[in-house]
Amino acid sequence: MQDRQEPSMEDILASIKKVIAEEKELRASGVPAVPARTVTSIREEPASEEVLELDQAVVEEMRLPEAELGAPLVSDDAAEASRRKLAALQQVAATAPAPPQANALEQVVRDMLKPILKDWLDQHLPAIVDEHVRREISRITGQKL
Repeated sequence: MQDRQEPSMEDILASIKKVIAEEKELRASGVPAVPARTVTSIREEPASEEVLELDQAVVEEMRLPEAELGAPLVSDDAAEASRRKLAALQQVAATAPAPPQANALEQVVRDMLKPILKDWLDQHLPAIVDEHVRREISRITGQKL
């Protein structure tokens, strides 16, 4: 079985930028609706035996109804600012060094420390969070709790 590779950060950002640009182009052109998309469905033809032959598929195209875009969710200024930030993130992600490979000894130590750290956090984290929440509430409200 072949491993599926997760999309990279660059691929995700490029996809987001493409969708934003396409929406902006549609709005700028005055097109009131999204163009109809083509969906491909596959029907298998029954084989003469009990074996399903995938090469006997019949491809059929259907047209989906057009959908109204409506008012944009964000202003052009907010969309452009988001695009610039995503482009900056894409640039940093492209130049970031690869994460270091953990050696076997480090992995063994991490595996040994996880249960110890879990026990310590189970015992102390609620009190730490409670104390910080009390301080923040006191700071915001001006009242000592």
